[in-house]
Amino acid sequence: MVKKFLRFEVLLLLAVFTIATCGLVYELVAGTLASYLLGDSVKQFSFIIGVYLFSMGVGSYFSKFITRNLLNTFIEIEILVGVIGGLSSAVLFVLFESVYYFQFILYLLVFITGCLVGLEIPLLMNILKDRVKFRDLVSNVFTFDYIGALLASILFPLVLVPQLGIMRTSLFFGMINISIAIMLCFILKNELKKPKLLRAKAIFSFLLLVVVFIFSDSILSFSEGKLYGENIIYTHATPYQRIVLTHNKSDYRLYLNNNLQFSSQDEYRYHEALVHPVMASAKKIDNILVLGGGDGLAVREILKYNDVKHITLVDLDEGMTNLFKTNTVLSGFNKGALNNPKVTVINSDAYIWAKDCKQQFDVAIIDFPDPSNYSLGKLYSLNFYRTLQNILTPEAVVVIQTTSPYFAPKSFWCINKTIQQVLPVTDAYHAYVPSFGEWGFTIAANSPTTKFSKVRRKVSGLRFYDYDFERLNDFAKDMKANDIEINRLDNQVLVRYFDEEWGKL
Repeated sequence: MVKKFLRFEVLLLLAVFTIATCGLVYELVAGTLASYLLGDSVKQFSFIIGVYLFSMGVGSYFSKFITRNLLNTFIEIEILVGVIGGLSSAVLFVLFESVYYFQFILYLLVFITGCLVGLEIPLLMNILKDRVKFRDLVSNVFTFDYIGALLASILFPLVLVPQLGIMRTSLFFGMINISIAIMLCFILKNELKKPKLLRAKAIFSFLLLVVVFIFSDSILSFSEGKLYGENIIYTHATPYQRIVLTHNKSDYRLYLNNNLQFSSQDEYRYHEALVHPVMASAKKIDNILVLGGGDGLAVREILKYNDVKHITLVDLDEGMTNLFKTNTVLSGFNKGALNNPKVTVINSDAYIWAKDCKQQFDVAIIDFPDPSNYSLGKLYSLNFYRTLQNILTPEAVVVIQTTSPYFAPKSFWCINKTIQQVLPVTDAYHAYVPSFGEWGFTIAANSPTTKFSKVRRKVSGLRFYDYDFERLNDFAKDMKANDIEINRLDNQVLVRYFDEEWGKL
């Protein structure tokens, strides 16, 4: 009898561990999908965590009204968590472009999953209260619950998303949930009412997830086809982002987490405007630093200058840089720039790398993604620019992509004003890129004698930039902003500006 009780307790604690692990995975999947599809990862994750924890409390409250067939109900919850959580990512991908109330469906799925997870601990404690000492029961239940949550939080970014992707991760953990339910149905059949019916429900649910798992690539292709409205020719998921390449007639487009990175028809405008003003005005161009720009397109423009001796590119995502080194279509865009012997690619967080760097650079080209969240906002902060100054030569020149002065003037001038606090000479300019509209840049120099309109060197064959810096230097009234704060590490006001301005669109 003692062994039977021990087996009974261990099996149910294993179920708690599984629900805790899978429940957190479903929450992380929802947060990741929300940040991919809706942007602003910090806000989306914050809302989803809040809704999930609240719904767990709601589930715990309503557990007191469940007084009969507790073990059957516990197993049914295990099945429901597996089905709803497992299918959640597939449902969200398919409905993103089809349903107007996408966010409502997103948070409804999070709420339902949280309620079901919140039911399981009180139910389990009621099932075991006459079999296990209360002190041991509470200790064991919460230990398994928290260990499961820890395991999920470690595996999700390091193993699950890189190996399985978002959709298959949720489906895989749904199958784990239901597998535990099936095991309980067989092993504890004498404790259950109508065990055959319960077992049939569990097996049917498991097979449903298996079928969706098998066809997950087709589902993803269907949903992304509707999302982008273009022919998708390549997709790849890295630990940091989902990369999608589309092709329509003569135009290739690269999307990162649903955000357009470039169009092959007009990216030359952006990259010529980014690179050539700073290369023309710098006193020396021996040693060049590129932060971000893992597509190698900025490096392609830099390599047009024969005087360049070495280029260091620092980009967080190794999957991105490797893709643009090896994929024949993508490396064709940058003309094999990342494989050039003058180029060293370092995959690291630029914020940390800059603090540890011992080199000094004549030119720094900063091509980070827009400051849509706090992890990116720190790369536009006063603290980062002070760190950057330490690795610049006395005559160095810097350029920063600075989002759109038309769509986001507060964000644009916030970045400009922030770097003004560090480098003695700064200016701003903009260029029209059809795929993005008016796009802006900040240029700055370590020496007060630097003049950005002075052309020290040129290269031929440019399609857009004509070395007339002042032509790009004029801003209309609707691209200006007043009363702008500096973006400091402890306030991240830039992220708020960016969210307010781009959120309207």
